[in-house]
Parts: sequence; C-alpha cells; structure tokens
Amino acid sequence: MLLASVLALVNLATACGDQHFYAPSDLAEKREYPQFPLTPPYRPLVWGDFNVIHTTDTHGWLLGHQKSSWPEPNYSGDLGDFASFVTHMKQIAVEKNADLLLVDSGDVHDGTGLSDGYPPGGVDAHESNKFLERLPYDLMAIGNHELYVYADTYDMYTNFVPQLNGRYLSSNVNITVFSSDGAAVSVPVGSDAKRLTPTRGRRVTSVGVLYDFTGNSVNTTVQLVADMVKESWFVEAIEEEPDVFVLIGHMPVSYDNWPVVFNAIRAVHPLTPILIFGGHSHIRDCQQYDGRSMALESGRYMETVGANLSVAQGNSNNITFTRRYLDQNRVTYQYHTRTSNATFDTSYGRSITIGLEDLAEQFDLSYLYGYAPQDYTLSRNPYPSNGSILSLFVDDAAPTALAINNSRADVPNIFITNSGELRFDVFKGEFTKNDQLTALPFTDSFLYIPNITLSIATQVLPTLNGAGASDKKKRAALETEMWRRGYVGGRYNTWLAEMARRAGPGSSVEMAGNLTLGYVTTDSCPGAGDDTLHIAVPYYSSPNYIGSTTPNVTDDTPIDLVFIDFIAADVIEILNTLQNAKNYSDSDASLYSPVLANQVLELYAQVGWN
Repeated sequence: MLLASVLALVNLATACGDQHFYAPSDLAEKREYPQFPLTPPYRPLVWGDFNVIHTTDTHGWLLGHQKSSWPEPNYSGDLGDFASFVTHMKQIAVEKNADLLLVDSGDVHDGTGLSDGYPPGGVDAHESNKFLERLPYDLMAIGNHELYVYADTYDMYTNFVPQLNGRYLSSNVNITVFSSDGAAVSVPVGSDAKRLTPTRGRRVTSVGVLYDFTGNSVNTTVQLVADMVKESWFVEAIEEEPDVFVLIGHMPVSYDNWPVVFNAIRAVHPLTPILIFGGHSHIRDCQQYDGRSMALESGRYMETVGANLSVAQGNSNNITFTRRYLDQNRVTYQYHTRTSNATFDTSYGRSITIGLEDLAEQFDLSYLYGYAPQDYTLSRNPYPSNGSILSLFVDDAAPTALAINNSRADVPNIFITNSGELRFDVFKGEFTKNDQLTALPFTDSFLYIPNITLSIATQVLPTLNGAGASDKKKRAALETEMWRRGYVGGRYNTWLAEMARRAGPGSSVEMAGNLTLGYVTTDSCPGAGDDTLHIAVPYYSSPNYIGSTTPNVTDDTPIDLVFIDFIAADVIEILNTLQNAKNYSDSDASLYSPVLANQVLELYAQVGWN
C-alpha cells in the first residue's frame, strides 16, 4: 500500500519590499519579527509514508519578496528559511518513519538581481545556483530558461549538473559540446532517468521532461515529448515496475503533454502509483489523470509551497490524495514544523541567508536609481492607466531611455513590445538595481525599420493583437507560437482572471477586515488546496502586445517602427501582409539603440524619479 504525502513545495518566490538588501543583523530582526502580521495556515499538514516537497520556477527569487505592498509579505521567506524548513521536515519524517523527497521542476534563471545582476564576463545564475546546490534535492529538472542562452546551458552542464550526481534530469534536452577528440557531439544536459531508493526502501523511478519548447539557443536540442516516450532508453527505464513513479518536469499539468508520458507508463503498469510535479505556467494547479495518480503544479517565484499528500488507499483501484499550497514565509514554516522564532532557524539555513546577502552586496543590488512615486503593477491596475507598469514602460520609460544619445531620437516613431517583456511589478519607494532586474531581467535589444509610413505602422500593433473576428485564427496561431517560445503570461493571466471572477466584485471590500490579498485557488482535485485563506488579488486584462502613443504626423509621414527583438519575426511577417511595396526581411531591421531591455527602467528612474 502506498501512503503518499506529496508536499509539493513550489514557488518560494519573493519580491523585494521596501527594498533594500539589509545587513545581516537588520535582516535577521526583520525576518524573525515580520513587520506585517501574516495570516498563519488554518490546518496542519497530513503526512503519509511517502512525501515530496516540490519547488519550481524560482527564477532567482532566493532572498524572498521583501516589499511592503500586499500580497508581497505573504512570500517573505528566503532560501535560508526554506532550507531550515526542509531540515525540520526531514526530522519530522524520521520521527514518523516516513520518506520525504525534495524535487524541483526547473527555471532557475532570469528573475532577480541574484541571478541576473552578475558583473561583465559572468554567467546568469552561476553564483545564485551555488546556493541551490546546498539544498538536499533528490531530483531536479531542466526548464526553458536554462536554454535561451548557450552559455547558461553550458554552465549548467559543466558546473551545476555534476553537483547533483545523476539527479538532474533532462530527458528530452541535449547540448552540443566538443568531445575529447574535438568532434561536436550532442549529449544530454543531465540524466535521462533516475532510480532512487529513499530511506524506507521504496523504489522510485523518475524522468524529467521539458514541454515542447522552441525558443532554445543554437547547439541545444529539445525533443518533442511524443517522440521521447518512443525512445529505447525510456522504454527500458519504465520496464521494471517501481513502487511509485515520481515524474518531474517543466511542463504544465493542465493543457499540455503530461498525459502523453502518463499514458506511456500506464500502458505498461496499469496500477502503479504515479506522482507528477510540473511547472512553467506559474499557477497553482492540480490534476488527477486517474484514481492512482496526482499531478501538481505549485506556482512561481518562490511564492508557493505546494503540498501533494496521498494519505489513504481507498480500494484496489484508487488512492486518496490531498495536496496543499503553502504561502512561502516563516509563519507558515514555523506553523508546520511546530517551531518558534527561537527554535526555527538552523545554522545551515542562516549560512545560506547570509551568503545570499553577501552575494547581493557583491552585485551591488541595493544601488539606488531613484524613488518610485507609487506602485506600478502588471495586472492589479488597468492597462492603460497611471498605475500600470505596462503604460509606464511604453509611454514614458522606453521613450526616455531609448532617446539617450540616439541620433534618431528626433525621427517620429512607434515602439512595440510584447507585454510579457515585463516580468514583475514596481513598488513605491526605493528603486534599486535589484528592482530593475526583477521587473525586467531580459537582455533583449531594440530594433527598428525606418521609413514605414504612419498609416502602415499604426496597423502593426492591432494586427499583432488580432483585432477583429477575421483575425482570431491568426491570433491563436501567434499565441501558440509565443507559448512554444516560452511566453507564459497568457496562461498565468487567464488563471488570475478566473480567480478574480470567482471572487466577484466588491469581495475585497467585504473581507478586507479579516484577510489579506493573496491567491485563492480552485483546481481540479478534491478538497481545498490553499493552506492560508486570502482575498483574491484583483485582475485587469492587458493585450499580448503593447505600443507607444501614435506620433502627431500625417498618415503618409515615414517614421521609425521600433520593436523588441523577441518579436522581430512576427513584426516583419505582419509588415509584409499590410503592404506590398517591399518584402521585408531580417536584414531590414537594424539596432535602434545600444540600450538593452534590462536597462530601460534604471535609465528612466535616474531621469524621472530622482
């Protein structure tokens, strides 16, 4: 009988609040005695004899969310707190004579200054990953953000993966490297599969899968999931029946290809318990593909500690699973480990916190660019509006930053970007180097095509957004392509919108006296998943693509069409459908400014917020 209590600890994400990276003595006081009253969980965890803690999509948020605007304080733990939590949970597992695994579903790059604030000549997340190495992960999987830049993938292959001793899985992802004889060879970044035998002797078989991602860099390869399950190594890996399959991967548990992997296993082992830990779409989600399986996804950015618990065998065909989504903070951790401020911290956890603080100091992440006059949010304020960071970016920040030392600044232009270029909110108060890299970590370039008449240029943005019923098919195709390249905003925003819709208008006002803003999860598994009760976060939709204000010139005036390089192929394709005077290609797009995307907000803050 399998009594599986799968504690899926996912997004220990943290956003910077009132942001400064505090000196160790100040941070210790702030962390041990939160400045804001945090709501504790309302029920204890239910342990089984097989338990799994899961993290995913941490994206460098290893010092936690440090800002004071809600719901940020809910996620104010850091990786050192998490390490202490895991230590206590391991001890509880020993006392209960239970197994406890720790697994991760990928995306450790691109998110905060700790991963992206490295000095010239460095590699993204090389230093921050050293702290993840210190946690006792039993299994880790590759994410799409490990593949955008070859140097990042190679760094994982040569430095990070060896630390896991075969426990880092990249079942359908290869990297091309030079062999000892100088030949170029394609090899797995990590391992194809892994067999484990935890403390109590239960046999575990695992694979680590990436969704059908197409935005990977040259000299890396992502195999389609449907092709992966036909490989001889996969057939051999699942041939011998374990006590439980623990599948991890950077792939959503809803509306993606986990059923392909699941069905391949079920064809061989109809009754073996299967536990799946997914990621990528940044949501809290749970699915059961049959009565003897559960698939869990636990959010993003170290915000959520997900708990998937199977605690009772129903009949010969079904296992009763439960799961929990924990807010990532010290109050949550202390509640579930039965500790206090005086007894929770371990020297191991504190050393990780102090090490991360030292790294933040080395990267000068508290460097001050200016003072944001208010909060600017991705979806808690309408777009366009004064409170929207999307409006701030296209109307003020990008035009200001791109005009600096630019010989084309006086040429009228329209600027277009995908809204997913912005990754996080900006909060009132100090705006630092870390805040800049958190809100927009990407090193994308700005391109332009000159001499596009205004009448044509103004049609590009609405066409990108698929205005009109006749464009629905084209919009769906664009959204599918963006998803394959790694854009998750659409899926995450749909989830937020549904959450806000269920809460209904006025719910925040009615409940504000008792609860704070946070996630209010509805998924497809039985029972309630959230560990702490909240008011649903407000949500306002925004288009997939956004643009600057149209210049005040006549329709036949030639202007510069400026765009982020991530969407260059889409822009050029649309230009060629809107006119037939010229067939545009990549060679027609030139660099508009040496300013990179992750420098825009800092340059604007120095001008507009100082």
